[in-house]
Amino acid sequence: MKITLLGAAGGEVTGSAYLVQTKAARVLVDCGLFQGGKRADTLNRPPVQMNRKLDAVLITHGHLDHTGRLPLLAKLGYAGPVLATPATIEMAALILRDSAHIQLADAERINRKRQRAGEPPIEPLYTAAQAEAIIQCFKPVPYQQIVEVAPGVQAIWAEAGHMLGSASIQLIVEEDGKKKKVVFSGDLGPKGAPILRDYEPFRQADMVFLESTYGDRDHQPIDKTVEEFDRIVKDAVNHGGKILVPTFAVGRAQLLMLLLGQMFRKKQIRPFPIFLDSPMAIKASQIYAGHKELFDEEMLKYISQKPLREDLKTLTLCETAEQSKKINDQLGPCLIMAGAGMCNAGRILHHLKNHLWKPETHVIIVGYQGDGSLGRRLVNGEKLVSIFGEKIAVRAQIHTLGGFSAHAGQTDLLNWFNVIAPSKPRVVLTHGENEPRAMLAKLIQQRHKLKPQLPALNETVAV
Repeated sequence: MKITLLGAAGGEVTGSAYLVQTKAARVLVDCGLFQGGKRADTLNRPPVQMNRKLDAVLITHGHLDHTGRLPLLAKLGYAGPVLATPATIEMAALILRDSAHIQLADAERINRKRQRAGEPPIEPLYTAAQAEAIIQCFKPVPYQQIVEVAPGVQAIWAEAGHMLGSASIQLIVEEDGKKKKVVFSGDLGPKGAPILRDYEPFRQADMVFLESTYGDRDHQPIDKTVEEFDRIVKDAVNHGGKILVPTFAVGRAQLLMLLLGQMFRKKQIRPFPIFLDSPMAIKASQIYAGHKELFDEEMLKYISQKPLREDLKTLTLCETAEQSKKINDQLGPCLIMAGAGMCNAGRILHHLKNHLWKPETHVIIVGYQGDGSLGRRLVNGEKLVSIFGEKIAVRAQIHTLGGFSAHAGQTDLLNWFNVIAPSKPRVVLTHGENEPRAMLAKLIQQRHKLKPQLPALNETVAV
């Protein structure tokens, strides 16, 4: 068996994809989009080493950096099964349809410039039809049950606590009369985070592919982060400022609505206008509502007392562009949640362009910001940024609340690994920039006398 890392390696955080090859089977685990800057566009463009010869595709969760290249498989002629949990299927379908729309819009915008420059047009990375074709290949799998996925290959999905439907995957591969277990952590969530259940680690593996996004640090505890969020919101509302939250439509938007609802329910602040300016986040919230079986006990108790929507009577759902533009007419304080979470596309760019230069504006960064993204530049304290080709002064107050991250911090990553470590697996650290994964590798070596591998992009690892 050999496994080739087709993404999220060599210091890359996005683009997760692992090609597992045995004598009898070829299985792809995740097929994510590279994100952040021009280099990501280049990495997404070349022909991928994935084709119709694949026996199956297994998905850990629905985020774009784990599913966003799936339509390229349809483009290459693949029509086999794409296996994922039921909630992941719904989320991935939502995310892929949105991605196809963005790919087309981006290509049209670029081609208008190319036409004026007398240059030939480019094609979108993939089309809506190709996204639909791969969505039709999705097949649901349950948690914690062995599933036959290819000749000699079985798989088990276990809760990862990262987003609705997320999972770690254990492959059980039989080859030459021997059985090997390979575990892919996928993206792990922090323990104790609101709404979702905590991760469930596997206990045995011959090889583990472990994410290392925050391998060098822990997040601020969630209760401290909630306190800080509450304080920022109260301060901004009291001073009449707008609060802009670049929001990942899946996960972060739902968490923030819960926190705002709790503030109103506890009468910590008088209800004020909130705008969920994201058709995708609105649909994602509906998917959440349909999967209460994945909620933790605290969330189930909270909504049993009173539906969250009753706390959020000042929440406006903005599905159309016209509704989004009307937010500009809003006088006084308000909170606007809009995508994309890394400020690299979507409606948040319009709101940032309109308000980033005002000192009374607050921008709350609530998730990971990819290298090269506008969100990363704001976090880094840049005082002048470009939005839609226009220079915008950054006078707003920028707040970074890492405690809202859907990724496990260093301690939670190590705690997840501690459970599987006694089986003495080979460890391969992926999905992290070089410094975080080097730090995590050092700690694993110190604690467990196991020396993790830090593979390069497109490197092949023999099992």
